[in-house]
Order: sequence, then structure tokens, then C-alpha cells
Amino acid sequence: MRKLLVLAVLAAFNFNCAAQQQINRDDVLAKMELANAYFMKKWPDVGKTIITNKERPSNIWTRGVYYEGLMALHEIYPKIEYYQYALDWADFHHWGFRSGNETRNADDYDAAQTYIDLYNLQPDPEKLKNTRACMQKFLVTPQNGDWDWIDAIQMGMPVFAKMGVLENDTRYFEKMYEMYMESRNVIGEKGLFNPEDGLWWRDADFDPPYTEPNGEDSYWSRGNGWVIAALAKTLSIIPEDAPHREQYIEDLQAMAEALVKVQREDGFWNVSLHDPTHFGGKETSGTALFVYGIAYGINNDLLDREKYLPVITKAWNAMVSESLHENGFLGWLQSTGKEPKDGQPLSYEKIPDFEDYGLGCFLLAGAELYRLEY
Repeated sequence: MRKLLVLAVLAAFNFNCAAQQQINRDDVLAKMELANAYFMKKWPDVGKTIITNKERPSNIWTRGVYYEGLMALHEIYPKIEYYQYALDWADFHHWGFRSGNETRNADDYDAAQTYIDLYNLQPDPEKLKNTRACMQKFLVTPQNGDWDWIDAIQMGMPVFAKMGVLENDTRYFEKMYEMYMESRNVIGEKGLFNPEDGLWWRDADFDPPYTEPNGEDSYWSRGNGWVIAALAKTLSIIPEDAPHREQYIEDLQAMAEALVKVQREDGFWNVSLHDPTHFGGKETSGTALFVYGIAYGINNDLLDREKYLPVITKAWNAMVSESLHENGFLGWLQSTGKEPKDGQPLSYEKIPDFEDYGLGCFLLAGAELYRLEY
């Protein structure tokens, strides 16, 4: 009897391990559609302002990230309602930015990622009048330190990549590299990237000697998620012979290697990557961004499939089983902020201050998983 019990336990263990290794493409799409339908039903008016602690227009970065995810969904499953929802949003805002064309804040011009995607589907110079005006100024101004918090790398870097391709102008690739390397190696005296750990400090406030309660460096999950997502997205946009491509590949590989070491047993990543006791617990947005970045690496032969596929499979299965509700709502999602304590405590039921960017991250992850060959 005891032998049979042991065999049953081993069989169950092997089954669970096997299940963790498998992802069904149709199921991935169904989960993406479910989550997106929840949001579109909740926000039928694309121009409705977002009210939390104050009122904000619907073209801020949080909504911009959602539309990045929606366009990724549309790319693998091009439903007219997805295109129309994004087009209506762009039209409502006159294809412009919260702080005007003079803004240097990547949070503001993040919307250009979707504007350019929409333009490419149906070109019309009027659509990109504001985007061109906003982005051209970066080519003729000397400063490179605009991305002094790592979230900005994801909001801004892919816009430069898309503009370089759209305009066939390598100056965008060069400026993008200069700004990226300023964030990586200069800001905060020695830069925001720690090559020893393969991870990024969120901004100069979290550089050493700042530490988490356990004495480790402070590596915020979603912040690092923004960076690996920016690297993956940029690599997917720029030509194979674009300058500095190897730098981005090396950094994506270094981050992936670091992230494997700190993944939770349940498949998620903690809010604080090197201190699981500091508001420890599962978190969806960082996890989704890591899945996106690593899945891109696998799909493009930049990361070893055998090593990394189980990592993202486990993470995706964790999100859809522990975060995604039957109605499409995503739980365990940290509100806006910049460090582990912000928006705490998290839970399955808690509604974050903004529901849009977390969904955008989830859709980006799903779309890249959908492209995997099984």
C-alpha cells in the first residue's frame, strides 16, 4: 500500500511538471481575449478621463501601455473591433500627447508607439504630424539623460526604434542608443544597470548604498520588467544590421539569466526581486513583462529554449490560474509606484489604481507566447 502511495505521489508530481511545460496556443488566445473583453466592456468610451487621486486624460502612459498590448493582440488576431477601439482612441486625442509636442517625458510620448502602429496599417501623414514634431527635436538637442528612471526606457525606446524604421533615418537609432547608455552607465553616477547582478535599480534614489531590509540591492520587479520588455520590443523593430543591436541582445540575455535565479516556486516573481521578505508575494505586471521579454528571446534564438521555456510556461500558467478571474479581471497587480511598498498589500481581489497597464503587459506576454512553436 505504501509503495502504491509513493508511486501515486510521484505520478502526480510528474503530471504537474509535465503540465507546467505545456502551453496551448488556442488557450493563450482565449485568455487574452477574456482579459481584454473585460477591459473594453468596462471602458467603452475611449476618451473618458481616468480618475484616481486626480483626473487624468486617457492618453497617459498607463493607457498607452494597454494599447501596446491591444495592438500586439491585434497582430496575432486582427479583429476589427480591436483596431477600431485603438483608432477611436487616437482620433479622440488628435494623435497627440498630454503635454504637447514639446514634451521630453517618455510617459507622455509613449502613446506614439500605438500611433505609429495604426499609421502603418493605414498611412496618412496627418496622423503622425504630432509624433514627428515631438520626436524630431530629440535629434537636434544634445541632452541624453531624459530616461532617468527605468520605466521610461520602455515608454520611449521603442518609439525611437519605430521612427528610425518609419523615416529610414539612422539618427533615431543612434540617439536611442545614446539615451539608453546614459541610463545604463551614467545616471546615478555609475548608471542604473548593475552588471554583477544583471538587474537595474529603478532610479538614482535606489542606487547603493540604498538597500532592502535584508541588506540586498533594491531591484523592483516591474521596473526591471519595463527594461527587458523595451529590449525585446526594440530588437523586434530595428533591422538586423542596425547599430548597437548586440548591446541590446547582451543585456536581454544578462537579465534573463538573472531572472531565472529569482523566480518564485509558484511561477510568479516577487515585487522585490532580491528580498522576498519585503512585501513578498506574487505580482502580475512584472511577471507578465518577464514572460514577454524571455519569450521573445526564445522565439528569436537569443535564449536557450530548453532552459527558458519551462520558466515562462510556469509563469504564464501561474498568471492564468492565480491572477486571471473568470470575468477577465487581473488580480495580484501592483498599483502605480516605483518600489515594493507602493500599492500594498496586493491580493487576488484588489483593484489597482489603474487596471490598464497591467492588462497591456499581460497581452504583450500572451502575444509572444502565441508565437512560440510547440
